[in-house]
Amino acid sequence: VAMRGQFDLVVLDIGLTEMDGLEDCKALRRTSDVPILFLTARDDKIDRVLGMEIGGDDYVTKPFSPREWVARIKAILKRTIRVVASDATMQRGALDLDVDRRLCRIAGAEVALTASEFSLLKALMTRADHVVSRAQLVDQVYGANIHVSDRTIDSHIRNLRAKLSNAGCSDAIVTVHGVGLRMGSCSVE
Repeated sequence: VAMRGQFDLVVLDIGLTEMDGLEDCKALRRTSDVPILFLTARDDKIDRVLGMEIGGDDYVTKPFSPREWVARIKAILKRTIRVVASDATMQRGALDLDVDRRLCRIAGAEVALTASEFSLLKALMTRADHVVSRAQLVDQVYGANIHVSDRTIDSHIRNLRAKLSNAGCSDAIVTVHGVGLRMGSCSVE
């Protein structure tokens, strides 16, 4: 159903009876960058990490606090709406980020990013010549009152690096050990 319409957010359960929520997420990510929130009874760390690695934006386990769930949804929607509402076009070497249209291009070729990946890249490009700590990235991407583990950020960064590298820009994100991340030169190989 989600692939046939436009939605602001999709909530998936990993343990669906007819189709696995992880497979649904993979299928959605092939055609859409709609934010995905996993709401599930599975609370193993491996399920959380896998959910984030395949393109989920957040993961809530049952039983859950309805207030926390609403806060997480609001944070995801605020992040995606804030990005869409901006009128900036950012450039770094061969990398172009069109915030209005939510497009990432390397040397003119479009690179498909999830909502979280796009927001992380935008946060890094906003301060392209500075080192940004993981805590600062969490605040800029998820909001100040949301707890997100370092593994979640690392997973999104790893996926983002892989996509940018596959598009020919392997030096886009540089790790400054013990401090954080900064934008690289984004030269095309």
